[in-house]
Amino acid sequence: MALPGRAEPGGTAGFRDRAVRERAIPFEHFRDAPGGLSLSSIGLGTYIGSPDGATDLAVEQAVTVCLTSGRVNVLDTAINYRYQRAERSVGRALARAVERGTVRRDEVFVATKNGYLAPDASGGPPGPRWLEEELIAPGVLAPEDLVEGSHAMSRSFLQHQFGRSRENLGLEAVDLLYLHNGPDAQLPAVGRDGFLGRLEEAFSLFERFRDEAHLGAYGLATWACLRVPPGDPGHFSLESAVRLARKVGGEQHGFRFVQMPFSLAMPEAWTLPTQQVHGERLPALAAVSRLGLGAFTSVPLAQGRLVRAGPRRAGLSSAQTAVQFARSAPGTIGPLVGQKRPEHLSENLEVAARRPWDAATFNACVAASGSSAGG
Repeated sequence: MALPGRAEPGGTAGFRDRAVRERAIPFEHFRDAPGGLSLSSIGLGTYIGSPDGATDLAVEQAVTVCLTSGRVNVLDTAINYRYQRAERSVGRALARAVERGTVRRDEVFVATKNGYLAPDASGGPPGPRWLEEELIAPGVLAPEDLVEGSHAMSRSFLQHQFGRSRENLGLEAVDLLYLHNGPDAQLPAVGRDGFLGRLEEAFSLFERFRDEAHLGAYGLATWACLRVPPGDPGHFSLESAVRLARKVGGEQHGFRFVQMPFSLAMPEAWTLPTQQVHGERLPALAAVSRLGLGAFTSVPLAQGRLVRAGPRRAGLSSAQTAVQFARSAPGTIGPLVGQKRPEHLSENLEVAARRPWDAATFNACVAASGSSAGG
C-alpha cells in the first residue's frame, strides 16, 4: 500500500523546530524553499553504488540515520540510479521510519528524476530485450523518441516512468520530479526549437500529475546547460523554462526547482554570468533566486576528489569543508551528498551542527580556490 501524503509547510517546519529545540541544530541549517517548505541544507543523494543487496541495505541505513538524526529531511534519487533499486531502497527506509514514528510523511521531501532508460536490476529481461518488451512493443516508447540510445521525453514514456517511480518509492505522491538532464541530453539531438516543444509537452504532463495530487512540484536536473555561456550550443535559458511553465500552468505553475553541479572544483554556477533574466546577465544561482526558484546542488565532493585533495578550513576535514562550501552559497537550498559508509555519514552530518558561512567567508573560500566571486 502506498504511503499517503507529501511534504507540507507545517510538517517540514515541525521537523526543523524539533531539530533546533531537541538537538541544538542551528535554525540556519534549514532553508525556506518554494511551496513554503523548510528543508535541510544538506540532502541525501543516492546515485553511487552497485545494484546489489549490500548497497540496498547501505542506502536504507543511510536514509534511516539521516531521518533519525533530525538533521536531514531531503532525500534525492532517480529511477535510473542503480537500475531502480535506489528508489526502492529509499521507499523502504522511509516507510519504516514513518511506521516507527521517527518522522511523519509530511516532514520529509522526496525528489526523483526521469528521462533516462532504467532497466530493472531486480528482474525482467536484460538489455535490448527489456527495451523492446517493456517499452517499444507496448507503445510506451517509439524508437524515434529515443536520443543517443538512452534518453526520452515523450509523454507516454514520462508517464510510464513516473508511475514506476511512485511504485518503487511506495508513495502516493512525490514531492519533486525532475526532468533528468533534459537540455543536456536533448539539445544536441533535436535542436533548440525541437527541445522547447518537447519540454512544453513534459511540463504539461507534470501539471496533470499535480492536478491528480500525485506530484508536488517539478524541475530540471542539469549538468552543463545552465553553467555554459549563451553562445555555447549546449546552453539553456532558465528564463525560457519559466515562461513555458507559465504558459501551461499559469502563475501557480509547479516548475519550482533546479539542480546543478556546484563545488570548489566546479564553481561556475556562482562565478560565471551564464544566464539572462529580464535583460541582466547573472550566474546560474543568482538567476535561480531572481526567478523565484529553489536550487539543489550536486557533486559537492567532486566525485571524491575534494575528499582526497581538497582544502581544509575552520577545523573541518576536507570533506566537511567541501560540504560547508556548497551549503553556504547564496541562492541554494543545499548540496545533495551521496553518503553510505557510516563514518562518512557521521562526518558529513556533523556539518549540520554549524551555521553556514557568511558571505565574506564564502567569498574568501571562492577566491582562494582560484576563482573570483560572482552573484
